[in-house]
Amino acid sequence: MPKQALICGSLAYDTIMVFEDRFKNHILADKVHMLSVAFYVPKLRREFGGCAGNISYNLKLLGGHPVPFGSVGRDFEPYRQHFEAMGIDLRCVRELPDHYTAQAYITTDLDDNQITAFHPGAMTQSHGAHVKDVRGAAFGIVAPDNRDAMLQHAAEFKAMGIPFIFDPGQALPLFNGEEFRAFIEQATYVSVNDYESQLLSERTGWSPAEIASRVTAYIVTRGAEGSRWYTRDGAIDIPSAKAQQVLDPTGCGDAYRAGLIYGLMNDFDFDTTGRIASLMGAIKIEHAGTQNQRFDLTHFKARFLEEFGYSFE
Repeated sequence: MPKQALICGSLAYDTIMVFEDRFKNHILADKVHMLSVAFYVPKLRREFGGCAGNISYNLKLLGGHPVPFGSVGRDFEPYRQHFEAMGIDLRCVRELPDHYTAQAYITTDLDDNQITAFHPGAMTQSHGAHVKDVRGAAFGIVAPDNRDAMLQHAAEFKAMGIPFIFDPGQALPLFNGEEFRAFIEQATYVSVNDYESQLLSERTGWSPAEIASRVTAYIVTRGAEGSRWYTRDGAIDIPSAKAQQVLDPTGCGDAYRAGLIYGLMNDFDFDTTGRIASLMGAIKIEHAGTQNQRFDLTHFKARFLEEFGYSFE
């Protein structure tokens, strides 16, 4: 049986609308206390999203074996068909008929400002399922989800002896310093962006080097500047990969994490794993939406060779 990765986190629909003007032209600064506005949005698209969904999608493109783990609602059927067509194992996706799947409604103006409304839906019940009940997982990730679920999943991964990545992302505001310190002590790897890294250090009181001393690697992405891997033996700088066009950064972090999982599960060294992750992010940014890029492992390896000058097997 191939090694499976348990991908804990949100599964959601993203409804993205474009307001062909600028919010600032319609929101009066002295009237925000009595705000009542409507934006005409002739362009709309609905995308499959959520951290667990995006990571699973990207890992599957690489030839990995993701098992998304999360809760969805009665409207999940189109998403189910999408993942089943890809051959993604949905046995750990729990459907709750009294809820909707989590939904993000995003309106973007011509200055790339965004107004977002998020309905968590079935995600509020994610703690109702336990990773300790899953058999066959060789690796895991605790990605943004319901607060109680993230705490529970991390503790159970640790108790089961399954290596996992802690990826707090947009869930950072949900936890205090003591809880973050516990997450880090339990995790095998921690992955954040540079802004989140500053917040994590503020909350825990630990420097990047101190965090790295407690895990196998502390991975900090820095956008176009690449990423820095803090380890017990020092820091490793990983270059970014060149995108052929910059179209949509949404979901790049999830694509990067899929690359991490693929590399770590296949026992590649940190330099190669970091480059795989960087290239995954670059390919994602070339496409609109979070799950619209298409490639196979052969194509990916060819682009990796072109980008970095060597091959991986």
